[in-house]
Amino acid sequence: MSTERASRHRTALVTGASGGIGKGIAEAAARDGWHLVLSARSTRDIDAFAEDWRRRYGVQVTALAQDLSKPGGADALFDAVMARGIVIDCLVNNAGIGVYGEFIDTSLDEELAMLRLNVEAPTVLAKRFLPQLVERGGHILNIASTASFPPGPFLAVYYGSKAYLRSWSEGIAEELAPRGVDVTAFCPGPVRTQFADRANAKRSALFRAGHLPDGDEVGRAAWQACMQGRRLVVHGALNKVQVFAMRFTPRTWLAKIVRRVSRPV
Repeated sequence: MSTERASRHRTALVTGASGGIGKGIAEAAARDGWHLVLSARSTRDIDAFAEDWRRRYGVQVTALAQDLSKPGGADALFDAVMARGIVIDCLVNNAGIGVYGEFIDTSLDEELAMLRLNVEAPTVLAKRFLPQLVERGGHILNIASTASFPPGPFLAVYYGSKAYLRSWSEGIAEELAPRGVDVTAFCPGPVRTQFADRANAKRSALFRAGHLPDGDEVGRAAWQACMQGRRLVVHGALNKVQVFAMRFTPRTWLAKIVRRVSRPV
């Protein structure tokens, strides 16, 4: 049975879907015949491509404006989906931001907003939608990061948030497997998106490396991993090698290495 036929009339909710990895995931799902609920702080960019996807892929696209970094934002998104009578088969927790700089200098308010978006929102949305996902044999796709493996000077709270997302994903994946729900933690490295601009991290050596994959490429790979039911996926051959090497590197050394590659230049 083709992927499209198997997924006909199924619906994926993708957060942070106005661009980057989220848009890449959403289009991969639409190409496979999935209806979409796309969430972002503003629906302006979503509206720009939604009609094209409806015409090309024959799917329904619902755009919902919601800032998940605000207190109560995740519950508000859940309520908005329920109010429209939409049932979710796949929850994609993609929305995320970073705050760059030394912890002593960075803004506490910005970091608390980041934790609401990176940690609280995925947890709340998974908790709220799980009854539907269990009933329908659904999927959860959490976009973590290779930053979830080492300590992260200059992006310490961001690295910590992604470590939570990866560890939590692996834990609930084991719990939910007997209930028929797949959970995937997908870990890309640096990606050519607006993330570095929003995090004020363009001055970091981390984002001045050579070729970086774009959001479409990473999004397609993430969707494929989700549909295959894989629990933990590191994207990219070099990233896989680096993560493997971290197993044998003392944590204090890792911190020094990350400090060097993340430093301002």
